[in-house]
Amino acid sequence: MKIEDFTVEQLEQAASMLKAIAHPVRISILNYLDGGNKLTVTEIHQLLNIEQSTTSHHLGILKDKGVLASKREGKNTYYFLKHPNLSKIVECMTNCFKQDS
Repeated sequence: MKIEDFTVEQLEQAASMLKAIAHPVRISILNYLDGGNKLTVTEIHQLLNIEQSTTSHHLGILKDKGVLASKREGKNTYYFLKHPNLSKIVECMTNCFKQDS
């Protein structure tokens, strides 16, 4: 599919998702959720070593913009990439940094 095949609404949604991702904490969250991983807020805040409220805030933004989805299991809510192809963004960034080294 070429970029000219997308509607204006689809392009706006894509831009909105990319803007949501464009934050160091959110990039880190995507990295941890890459490969089909499902993590809770507690697990993510411990991995990132940031406040749980800050983690929840960033997860809310990513979920609101369609980057993440969540599923409640018992007392826990697990977050995961809504579209598995989003892991390609993480892969692309990783490859870009490897080339710069």
